[in-house]
Amino acid sequence: MSTDRLSKALAICAVLVAACLVVPASAESKARIVRLSEVQGSVQIDRAAGEGLEKAFLNLPVIEGSRLKTGNDGRAEVEFEDGSALRIVPNSEIEFTRLALSDDGAKLNTVQLNAGVAYVNVRAKKGDRYTLQFGRESLTVAESAHFRVDLAATEASLAVFKGKVNGSGPAGEFEVAEKHSATFDLSRDTYEVARNFEENPYDNWDKKQTEYHDRYISSGTHDIQSPYAYGMSDLNYYGSYMNCPGYGFGWQPFLAGAGWSPFQDGAWAWYPGFGYMWVSGYPWGWMPYRYGSWGFAQGCGWMWQPGYWNTWYAFPRVVHPPVRTRVPTPPIRGRQLVIVGRGLAANPARPPTRLAIDPGSASFGVPRGTVKHLDRVAKEADKGTRPVMVPTDSRAPVKSAPTTTGNRDSGSSGSRTGSSMGGSRGTGSSSRTSSPSHTSTPSPSHSSPHR
Repeated sequence: MSTDRLSKALAICAVLVAACLVVPASAESKARIVRLSEVQGSVQIDRAAGEGLEKAFLNLPVIEGSRLKTGNDGRAEVEFEDGSALRIVPNSEIEFTRLALSDDGAKLNTVQLNAGVAYVNVRAKKGDRYTLQFGRESLTVAESAHFRVDLAATEASLAVFKGKVNGSGPAGEFEVAEKHSATFDLSRDTYEVARNFEENPYDNWDKKQTEYHDRYISSGTHDIQSPYAYGMSDLNYYGSYMNCPGYGFGWQPFLAGAGWSPFQDGAWAWYPGFGYMWVSGYPWGWMPYRYGSWGFAQGCGWMWQPGYWNTWYAFPRVVHPPVRTRVPTPPIRGRQLVIVGRGLAANPARPPTRLAIDPGSASFGVPRGTVKHLDRVAKEADKGTRPVMVPTDSRAPVKSAPTTTGNRDSGSSGSRTGSSMGGSRGTGSSSRTSSPSHTSTPSPSHSSPHR
């Protein structure tokens, strides 16, 4: 072979090799799951499981193809891995058309706003991209930003609270800076940019949710070195970290009595491509069931140990359980929601002005941020067996509620133990116990949707 022919052959081979290397770089993994982190009032979810719209609950996983719809009093929040949040208000609907992970690890998120109002608070890491589509318009955010989109039949408005937002549509490309707004005429494919924005009645609600995350996401006393932020603020609000002799470092929810088990209240939810996944009924119940492991330590009770960040668990990993402990076992067949114990929770549209905090409840049914100094309330509740009445709007003294909830064992801390575990349906009956009383310990399984 001549020198020229050899050079041409080598050049062709180099091009083919380069083409082969480009293909994996552009590949995307569809295996990403984010969290339905707040549900208030009437909210429905389509889990892309073929069941259509169903009642939504806290901590339900959200996958690509999922859809959320709010009623006249409904509000919802979805939390992404980096702590970014998307919120919708009454009479709104969104669809998650893409939740992908690029080959270089960047998060690619595309959400379609079909109706209503959406608030987006992006805390993007380098390379991550958030896209919000409405009508024929498309907004893209690659850096931290906080904005609102209001979609009507023939008109839409964009208000940027923080950062900047780039967009494109039939009328061309545009950029809206901080404290600016844009109004879109969807029938004429035109827009106008203004140097201010009009307030929306739900701006204050969005602001309070943002302040909650900002305050509690960094208020923990320990650095657990998690690469994920979703659910972190709830861990700091609803519990604390501790070192247990003979067991080590871990996290424990407030109001976890001697008979409380982290698996007694929740449900099984089926998702295409993943099968049944365990969903906790507790307001903090995301990260402790997706990473790390649960264990029981004498003198300390159930604790969650952070770690195993490279593996996303479809149901909890349990180590060193007590004898006869019963941990969640997925149903063998079916696709419908399977309730365990008290099942799942959704917060009321209007939080009550007073709450009865039940000892041993692990804050089941306590809306986030509504009780000031929850740690102090927990200490007060741990002194007795009766519920403790607390105000949600003042710093009034903590008082015990009248005894109207039935008999309790004198040595019990007041925990509930659901009688419906595994694949059974229904809400199940409840009993007061002073020690873990579940049975069987199958080996936990897991899946890894975003390594």
